[in-house]
Order: sequence, then C-alpha cells, then structure tokens
Amino acid sequence: MPVNPDLPERTFPPVAPYLVGREKVREFARATRASAAVHHDVEAARSAGFADVVAPPTFPIVVAEATLQQLLAEPDAGIDFSRVVHGDQRFTYSRPVVAGEELTATLRVTGVKTLGGNAMVTSETDMVDAAGQHVVTSVSTLVVRGDDA
Repeated sequence: MPVNPDLPERTFPPVAPYLVGREKVREFARATRASAAVHHDVEAARSAGFADVVAPPTFPIVVAEATLQQLLAEPDAGIDFSRVVHGDQRFTYSRPVVAGEELTATLRVTGVKTLGGNAMVTSETDMVDAAGQHVVTSVSTLVVRGDDA
C-alpha cells in the first residue's frame, strides 16, 4: 500500500506528558557524548542559571518518538515500518529542556512527497511545558522506500 497522500495537515492527539528525568538526561548525554557540565552536574546547571541539568539539544527525540509511533500505527497511513529510513531531523527551540519538567507533544504531518518511487513523509512535533508554553519543535522526515527500492 503506498503512503497516503492525504496525510498532510493531519494532527494527532497529544501523547501522555513526558516527565524529563535527571538520570535520563545524564544517560542521553553520555550516549551522545555531550560532555558539557550542565548536562551532568546539577550545580553546574544551576550556576549557569537553570533549575536542573539541561538536556542535550537532540534529547527531545525521546519525547517525539511516541508521537511518531502514532503516525506509524495509523491504519490508513500506508507506512510500512520495515521500509522506513530516517531521512532528516531538526529541532527549533524556544528554550532548553531541563530535568524535572513535563513535556506534552503533539504531531502534525506537514508533507508527503513522492520521489523516485519513494515517499518522504515530513512531520512536526510541538512540545509544550506544563503551562502550555512552547519549548521545542521537532521536524522529522521519514523516507518510505517504494516496492522497487
């Protein structure tokens, strides 16, 4: 089944809030080799003006992953996960993510393009804090290989 060309502008319901844990931030920082003290040391983060350790710039992918699962599970999306390659990932911040806060994420499909028998599905996941203020937007492009690819 080909990717549904009517996916753009489809918005999924917000996923359950994600509590950003201090140890998760540290684990992610170690895994991505983010060595700045603000990612590991609470006192260093507080000295820099933050309430707790600061998540590395790509950490929001952890939160966005749940929204991408919604898209992949959509019955009429036509996205066969066994044929998916992650094509692009970007983040646009209003402010850094800090341990102890709760983020709620909502995914919206922004584009579907067909190129050489493959489909490129672009989506945006907006993440807001408990007060409903924007924190970060994750833009992801999935390449869904066609039958001949």
